[in-house]
Amino acid sequence: MDQFKKAAAEAAVTHVTDGMIVGLGTGSTATFAIEALGKLVRNGLHIHGIPTSEETARQASSLGIPLTTLAEHLDVDITIDGADEVELGTLDLIKGHGGALLREKIVASASARLLIIVDESKLVDRLGSRFAVPVEVVPFGWQRVARRLEGLGARVSLRGSDVYSTFVTDSEHYILDCAFGPIASPLALNDELNQIVGLVEHGLFLGMTSEVLVGGPNGVRTLTVTGLANGT
Repeated sequence: MDQFKKAAAEAAVTHVTDGMIVGLGTGSTATFAIEALGKLVRNGLHIHGIPTSEETARQASSLGIPLTTLAEHLDVDITIDGADEVELGTLDLIKGHGGALLREKIVASASARLLIIVDESKLVDRLGSRFAVPVEVVPFGWQRVARRLEGLGARVSLRGSDVYSTFVTDSEHYILDCAFGPIASPLALNDELNQIVGLVEHGLFLGMTSEVLVGGPNGVRTLTVTGLANGT
C-alpha cells in the first residue's frame, strides 16, 4: 500500500502554497507528505510547519522544514494527515494508532482545512469496522476509565504489552484501544466519551475533514462530504 499512500501524499502537498502555516500529521502516511514537503522547501517553497508529534518534528527538521508552534500561530491554513478509518459519506475518522491523537486533534481543530490522505483499505461504511478507537487517558486511575469504557460496550486494552512497556504519549498519557465494533452512532459515542473524567481525548474525529485523497491502483481520487469530487 505504500505506493498508494505516497501518491495520495504527493497529491496533497500540491495544495500547499507559499506562506502557509501547515499542520504536519503523524504516522506512516503523513511521513510521505512530510518528505514531499521537504522537497518543495528545498526548491524554494516558504512555509512553516506545526508538528503533531516529536517524531514528526524530528523528521521535518531533518528535511529543512521550518517549524513553529500554535502559541505563535493560533490559526493553521491547512493540515495534512492520515487516518485509520474514513467513513464513506460523512468523512468522519478514526485516528490515533500512531499515538498522537491529542496533538493531532488540537492542530486539526485550529485548521481552516483538514486534508486527509489514505489508501483505499482505510475506507469503511461504518466507523469501528476494522480499527479500535484510541482513547488517551491520564495514567492516574486509568483502570477506572477502562471500566467506564467497558460499560459502553468496548473491549479495552492498554497499549503496550505490560506495565513495564506501556506506551506513553508525547504528553505523558496512556492510550486505551477500545474495540466497539461497527459504531451505530459516532456522535452519541463522542458525547459519552467526552463525559468520562480522566479521559483526555479520543480518536473520533467527527465533522472535521475537508477532503480525503485516496490512493489506489487507478490513481488518486478526492472525496468530499457530498461524494466524489474528482479523480486524477
